[in-house]
Amino acid sequence: MPPTDDDASTPADRQGGAAPSPSADETARPAPAGRTLVVEGTDEAVPDGEPRAVIGPLESVDRLRRRLLGRLLGDDTLALDATPRARLLGWLWPLAVTVLAAVLRFWDLGRPHKLVFDETYYVKDAFSLLVNGYEATWGDEPNPAFEAGDTSGLTTTGSYVVHPQVGKWLIALGIQLGGGVGSSAAWRLAAAVCGVLAVLMVARIGRRLFASTALGTLAGLLMAVDGQAIVMSRISLLDPFLMFFVLAAFGALLLDRDQARRRLADRTARLLAAGHELGDGPGLGVRWWRLAAAVLLGLALGTKWSAMYFLAVFGLLSVAWDLTARRSVGVRHWWRAGILKDGVVAGVSMVGIAVVVYVASWWSWFTHSEAHGRLWAEQNPDQGVQWLPPALRSFWKYHQDMWSFHNGLETPHSYAAHPLGWIVQWRPTSFFYPKEVSELTGQAAQDACGAASCSQAIVSLGNPVLWWCAAAAVIVAAVWLLRYRDWRAGAVLSGIVAGWLPWFVYAHRTIFAFYSIAFTPWVVLTLVYVIGLVVGPKDLEPRGRRAAIIGCGVLVALIVAVSAFFYPIWTGWVVPYDFWHAHMWLRTWV
Repeated sequence: MPPTDDDASTPADRQGGAAPSPSADETARPAPAGRTLVVEGTDEAVPDGEPRAVIGPLESVDRLRRRLLGRLLGDDTLALDATPRARLLGWLWPLAVTVLAAVLRFWDLGRPHKLVFDETYYVKDAFSLLVNGYEATWGDEPNPAFEAGDTSGLTTTGSYVVHPQVGKWLIALGIQLGGGVGSSAAWRLAAAVCGVLAVLMVARIGRRLFASTALGTLAGLLMAVDGQAIVMSRISLLDPFLMFFVLAAFGALLLDRDQARRRLADRTARLLAAGHELGDGPGLGVRWWRLAAAVLLGLALGTKWSAMYFLAVFGLLSVAWDLTARRSVGVRHWWRAGILKDGVVAGVSMVGIAVVVYVASWWSWFTHSEAHGRLWAEQNPDQGVQWLPPALRSFWKYHQDMWSFHNGLETPHSYAAHPLGWIVQWRPTSFFYPKEVSELTGQAAQDACGAASCSQAIVSLGNPVLWWCAAAAVIVAAVWLLRYRDWRAGAVLSGIVAGWLPWFVYAHRTIFAFYSIAFTPWVVLTLVYVIGLVVGPKDLEPRGRRAAIIGCGVLVALIVAVSAFFYPIWTGWVVPYDFWHAHMWLRTWV
């Protein structure tokens, strides 16, 4: 593993040892005269009493840049794409696990040809967006007719919906491109595409995060075979689109981190080589990847409001990376410089862009007066926020109603699950278990599944071995973050913090374990991070490292085997009842 952000060396390099003191070249800055480089943190005293050591005459720009890049990014990261072969393999292996993910997600995607769980809302709303441009109501018992391709039950009366439109527009795009409303595979096409692309992103993100093509590919493989990821890629709910956008935003921020540090190294080297005082360090210019992340987070907000927590956590994480970068190049007041030069701009730009994108994502609601609540301001001229124009006043009122609904939703449900159990998949959601299959008897059952009784299930259950190991890995990563300040530990935990912890505040309302799909990529990345710690660096003693690799390989093989075992109940196969029951390892899964 490459070095950490600041003065802590890599935990994998230390194998659990205590964090050393900063090395002599970790906080280089110019002397007042501008002709020598000095380093803070040594025992040598100078007349003003400030600990300082002179390490040599003014260096060339290129040499300084190389030294600063090594400090800011680490040798492994710099070598990651150093050769054409490394770049080629960096794409081929992630693409290989992406192909596996595509097979697992697209194979018989139309099974079952029924609206599953909340598809009854989102798929029909998506079709309504295609036809009307807004969500409209349907007649009584519309599902059987809709499943048969009959959409005559759709009205022109606006329907009260409690989620934004981006995810539903993506479902609508899938319906349009996938063969129309008569195809259940078309209903789920967009979710499947996003699920497959998420595997590629996890693999590439893992490669960059861990500076290892092998570990990145492993992360993609685990994402490809996880049950939560498979199920949520084969059903058209909003949560897989939320996961897709926040994961893409995280990847954009990782790219921004690398780009910003390369700029910082280059501009700092030029300042030092010219003999100038470093001061608060150079400005870094327009951060295009950070702005792209803000757009993606705005689209995530336009899918589900829970994206607001990712916006907050990722924004703070990105600023923390900037702070440690300035500290690493020797900025004296790095915290002030990081906040004023980077943090304020990041906060205003990311939040501002995300909000603008979110509001713009409601464009069809604004342009259709028949949409629910669109004319509320005109119908209630003396109510609401008076200084807003009518369209925005109606928009604000609608959002107040949506917030009241979400915060007050306490309808009992047999598969409601407290968030404490999500990380170990204590109470997974059973999406589909039709009576017409489970009640088959005699010859009908024999014909359907070859047994006296049958089951057909879709259970949003993550691979239990993967999630149970990852739950332990979360604790290890938290320890490594607190003790060794390893930035990678903070990165892999960030999505879990944003996607999981806020739900404890809403534990009073009806919530489900399948919401955990939003942070599933970071569950996988956390497990792979700890596997990387166990395996250790390449220069570790060969015999011990070989044993660690074999042990981790056995664990990965076990996870893949368990996924093969559970695949039928993740994808709605008709199976013997005893086969289904053999998968119910815990009573809480039934």
